[in-house]
Amino acid sequence: MAIKKSELYSSLWASCDELRGGMDASQYKDYVLVFLFLKYISDKYAGQPFAPITIPAGASFADMVALKGSKDIGDQINKAIIAPLVEANQQLSLSDFPDFNDPNKLGSAKEMVDRLTNLIGIFEEPALDFSKNRAEGDDILGDAYEYLMRHFATESGKSKGQFYTPSEVSRIMAKVLDIASTQTSASTTVYDPTCGSGSLLLKVADEAHSELTLYGQEKDSTTSGLARMNMILHNNPTAEIAQGNTLADPKFLVGPSIKQFDYVVANPPFSDKRWSTGVHTTDDPHERFKHFGSPPDKQSDYAYLLHILRSLKSTGKGACILPMASSFVEMPRPTSAKNSSAKATSKPSSASLPISSTAPASPPAS
Repeated sequence: MAIKKSELYSSLWASCDELRGGMDASQYKDYVLVFLFLKYISDKYAGQPFAPITIPAGASFADMVALKGSKDIGDQINKAIIAPLVEANQQLSLSDFPDFNDPNKLGSAKEMVDRLTNLIGIFEEPALDFSKNRAEGDDILGDAYEYLMRHFATESGKSKGQFYTPSEVSRIMAKVLDIASTQTSASTTVYDPTCGSGSLLLKVADEAHSELTLYGQEKDSTTSGLARMNMILHNNPTAEIAQGNTLADPKFLVGPSIKQFDYVVANPPFSDKRWSTGVHTTDDPHERFKHFGSPPDKQSDYAYLLHILRSLKSTGKGACILPMASSFVEMPRPTSAKNSSAKATSKPSSASLPISSTAPASPPAS
């Protein structure tokens, strides 16, 4: 029997209600999404040999249920559930998970015990039994993850683009790349230098007719952790998600050079005036600005565009979202008559999207 999305969303939002009051949406989203992740991987992979995620003995969701009402429930979730899970899976990191023993966010003593016990109880509902109810081929959990990401962005008063690219925009970008009509394989690479929660990477992967190799880098440590979990939820557990500032410290290198990919997609921060912090603009060791000139000091859009060009193979395709104003900013002239491979073969084009496609969605009724 398939899980009804309405029931799933209702249960998930009830878990949000349990946490409201002690913290704002930008904080409690971390706890709810981690519970969703832990429940899903336990239901799907616990006890299965050769699974992409190893669930150590004593670290499943069932073991978390056994902690309900315990005086040290928060500390035990940290030490007995999360720590062994991270140790058994190299694609996870302790920094991916919030502190379940934080009295400043979850309350102290009985308040913390009651809050975490109630939260576990919500995810214990039969409607959220993914091992029995999830339909084959139905990405209902991925949809739920994106549902929460959308509404957490709205509740916290932040742009969705900070950690989530709206599915409509992601789908358009995937279509622009025309990856669906291309012969791809597991060796085909896709890279997002500002991947947020990874939604854009996943939409591109959905368009392809084969498995792809996904790479992403995200500056915010919490959001990069969400991206790693999102990859696992969407059956892409081997995706490589790195944490760090892409412009100042790109993580995907081949020697000193930027690693090049078949496809590059990005929804970078718009017009970041502090983009050059830590960046060698006049002597970039990765030669991103060598042929096209250094970007303006307070204009990050051009810097990200040059990073994308440098990250593309000579036969690669790229798509990125930039503000309309970037089209009218005066850019420096190329400093060399010689072209890089990306410059020599690049065929730029642009399309204007309506404002509503990136505007925050209305929050759900609570």
